[in-house]
Amino acid sequence: MTNLTTETSIKAQMIQKAWEDPEFLARLLNDPKSTLHDTFGLEMPEHIRLTAVQESADHFYLVIPPHPSSIVPKAEKVSIEPAAMWGSGT
Repeated sequence: MTNLTTETSIKAQMIQKAWEDPEFLARLLNDPKSTLHDTFGLEMPEHIRLTAVQESADHFYLVIPPHPSSIVPKAEKVSIEPAAMWGSGT
């Protein structure tokens, strides 16, 4: 199973459990990292922040992921001078 398939499967399990178990939902909204660790055995590094929110019928969240260039290690980034990218303007 690929990472994306595994991630999708775990998310589906979390959502299903939250719909079926009000205590789990309350714990997930209050302390998501501990709840996911205790329930699914998921380990997240200390520096990772996780926020769980619940949508309602009239309040939705649009989550914009980080730009791929912001997660590439700095050593792998390609430096492009603005003048080279946009033209010299002359």
